[in-house]
Amino acid sequence: MREVCIGMVGAGRATELHMNALGRVSVPVKRKVIMARRPEQLEAAKERYGFEELTYSFEDLLNDPEVNVIDICTPPYMHAEMARKAIEAGKHVICEKPLSGYFGMGNEGRGGISKAEMYQKVLHSLEELKKIIEASDRKFMYAENFVYAPAVVKAAEIIRAKKSRILYMKGEESLKGSSSPVAGEWSKTGGGTFIRVGTHPLTAILWLKEQEAEALGKKISIEGVLADMAMVTPGLTDYEHRHIMARPKDVEDIATAILTFSDQSRAIVVATDTLLGGSKNYLELYCNDAALNCTLTMNNMLGTYFLDEQGLADVYISEMLPAKTGWNYPFILDEVVRGYVDQMQDFMEAVYYDREPKSGFKLAYDTVKIVYAAYASAEAGHKWKL
Repeated sequence: MREVCIGMVGAGRATELHMNALGRVSVPVKRKVIMARRPEQLEAAKERYGFEELTYSFEDLLNDPEVNVIDICTPPYMHAEMARKAIEAGKHVICEKPLSGYFGMGNEGRGGISKAEMYQKVLHSLEELKKIIEASDRKFMYAENFVYAPAVVKAAEIIRAKKSRILYMKGEESLKGSSSPVAGEWSKTGGGTFIRVGTHPLTAILWLKEQEAEALGKKISIEGVLADMAMVTPGLTDYEHRHIMARPKDVEDIATAILTFSDQSRAIVVATDTLLGGSKNYLELYCNDAALNCTLTMNNMLGTYFLDEQGLADVYISEMLPAKTGWNYPFILDEVVRGYVDQMQDFMEAVYYDREPKSGFKLAYDTVKIVYAAYASAEAGHKWKL
């Protein structure tokens, strides 16, 4: 292959992260065409990321014989259908997290349906997509940056080298809400903070258990999920709510899930839209012969203290930070530390050299399955057995 030719779908934050990372990869890449719906956003993204063409039609990407990879960075409710069409059109697929969800499938809509029913419907749709992908020779690349973050990768190396037993894990992503106008609507996101940001530490936990199982030469699976979720911010007054962006309509803004593995180890995943001061991303591993702490943000590679913001208008300090004054921990090489560069390097190499990516369909499938098991557990009030 002379070069990897990219067709991008979307022009928002996920696209920015992917394109910034793509600029650092060593594989020859051509940025052919970008597609989005809003003209002002699309035209700006074309110029900013150096795409040759823009379009408002997804069909144009499917029908372009030069495009061999379609990168899907749309809202979640579009992911699975676009991935299916792209695979059937003979394109490799990069899909942002989460792969899929329940957004109201068919005529029944979303009204009144239980989370248990959602779980079953999502599993059915995942199985249908799995058949399509397995029948194809195209690659499905799941864009979960946590499994490429240097700290997590190093932890996996240690686990494999020492053949450590992971007895307990704790992972979290929390922030003050989402900038997306549809983040509070189940029909657009398939859930709230748990599927929107909790999937990051969840997938990393699943991947790390895979590394342990491989090193030990055994199979470790998920036996059950016990979850608790709620909407807490609607109980705030307008004044109390002034610093928090979360505006949930029918989704959770706090979530905790405990995973039970077949080796009787446990993991806890926390996701909230109630954290001020930036975004918090970490994983902690308690092993039989080691303790490993992976801090993606807020890490302390650099500390800053400002009395004013003079001259800092174009200086990126941190995600979800309302002000740059006082003490802060700026993001340093954010696209590297949070795994985006190694993620895109892996994906481009997978296509260019015709090999499998580290993060593929199985991780995407398992993540969505456990997310909806957690939703079913929270609604039922007991552990959901898999």
